[in-house]
Amino acid sequence: MPDGFETCETWPFECLRCLHVWVEEYVVRHLSDVYGNEVDIWLSSGVPVPPPWTDLCCPDCGAYHVTWFPSGYLTRHPELMPQRESEPEPAPVMAPVPATGRAPAAKRAHLPGRLLVALGVPLALFVGYELYANIVALARPRH
Repeated sequence: MPDGFETCETWPFECLRCLHVWVEEYVVRHLSDVYGNEVDIWLSSGVPVPPPWTDLCCPDCGAYHVTWFPSGYLTRHPELMPQRESEPEPAPVMAPVPATGRAPAAKRAHLPGRLLVALGVPLALFVGYELYANIVALARPRH
């Protein structure tokens, strides 16, 4: 007749790719048979799963570069704990558009700074060169 007990374990993980931190809870069934053979069965939401130290992937980015924290680490560093999802924000109230004859101006999306530099620097160099070339051409007229 198998003999055993269950324990609840909480394992904190961190993705080494996107640095997402999350916690998973497991129920571990520790079983042994009449011959003394012992086995641990890991359950997550009542479903058997592999132990947490094998083949775990990040729920955010899907990477398999995941590490876990030592026992009690997150209790000493609560700033690393994932934020609990708060109540969902209420849906915005739609107000009628005033009859001014034109639609309200749409908000302009801001381009990232790197894109502005990537486009702006070559454009500024080109315009600067053209201005310089035209000024030099005016200063030295050819006969």
